[in-house]
Amino acid sequence: MFKIEKAPETMSAKERVRRTFAYEKTDRVPIGIDLNPVIRKNLFHALGISENNGSEMLDALGVDTRAIGAPYTGKPLFKVPENRAVDQMEGCIMRWVEHASGGYWDFCDFPLKDATDEMFDNFPVPNPDDFDYSVPKEVVKRYNGKYALYVGSPSVPDILNSNGRIMGVEDVLCNLIMENEAAIRFIKRRADFQLKHMERILEQVAPDLDYIWLGEDLGTQIGPMISLDLYRSTIKPIHKQFADLANSYNLPTLMHTCGSSSWAYEDFIEIGIKGVDTLQPEAANMSPEYLAKTFGGRLNFRGCISTAGPLAYGTAEETEKVCKETLEIMKEVRGYHFAPTHQIQDNTPVENVIAMYNAAHKYGRY
Repeated sequence: MFKIEKAPETMSAKERVRRTFAYEKTDRVPIGIDLNPVIRKNLFHALGISENNGSEMLDALGVDTRAIGAPYTGKPLFKVPENRAVDQMEGCIMRWVEHASGGYWDFCDFPLKDATDEMFDNFPVPNPDDFDYSVPKEVVKRYNGKYALYVGSPSVPDILNSNGRIMGVEDVLCNLIMENEAAIRFIKRRADFQLKHMERILEQVAPDLDYIWLGEDLGTQIGPMISLDLYRSTIKPIHKQFADLANSYNLPTLMHTCGSSSWAYEDFIEIGIKGVDTLQPEAANMSPEYLAKTFGGRLNFRGCISTAGPLAYGTAEETEKVCKETLEIMKEVRGYHFAPTHQIQDNTPVENVIAMYNAAHKYGRY
């Protein structure tokens, strides 16, 4: 059985995260995690924790944050085809694909591929009234100030990626470039629901929250997925609506951005986004050195520990080394939240994950 040697703590998770967003000194860096199902199960076993006690596992690793949400209470919006799964909030269709370490739900059968105007206008989007907004207050009360809390996720509004799950990435890009009015109307309708849903949660528990988490996958490994002009004309105005909402409640916004995305960060800063997440160091202009030099003190950083590097393919010693090097760079500019670049994958050796989080506590102290 493995054990995490946790750093001494002199402040709460909530204070730690809030001070980090303000670039102030803390006892240690805030710690986050994202996991695929199999590695999550492996971690439970490695730490000797029951699989039905997720919070105990996060506490053992020293994870500072927890999500707040309101469950959907409306009727099902989509039929589920045979041998498929459907996300009722999006309408994306998935099939189960097995692999050597387990399996995953892969997006397929894109329901709005080659869609007509009528198909776009009639495709269901949840009603923000169909959620139980009493739950966020109950969750906040249960946590009792122990953790830093956020609302949102990397799937909000996630225009390119989430709509790609519904109409296919090629169609999303073509519809945006060609200014397809029906497709853009649908994209804005989905974002409007997400914005109103988030606002309803903020109305209930904003004083107890510490940040808002958003997402938008803007890059490939080698460069931008779209032009800066296209981002500014269509996507940035939607991002600004969410940033404005967060800022109206004096909450910082963290934006998840996969791939080479730093080309958009000046625009993020302009609209009031306070931090960026994922930060795949192998992508162009995304190394910790580049980010710290270019945006240090102007953006918070969450991530940088690659799920495609030593963590997945190296040894525990190599994992510790890359974590130590990343922390040495990022601690200099403050505003750093230690986390993987994406969900840690199923084929990752569990001893490497343990080494990663031990490194966070060992080298993440101030």
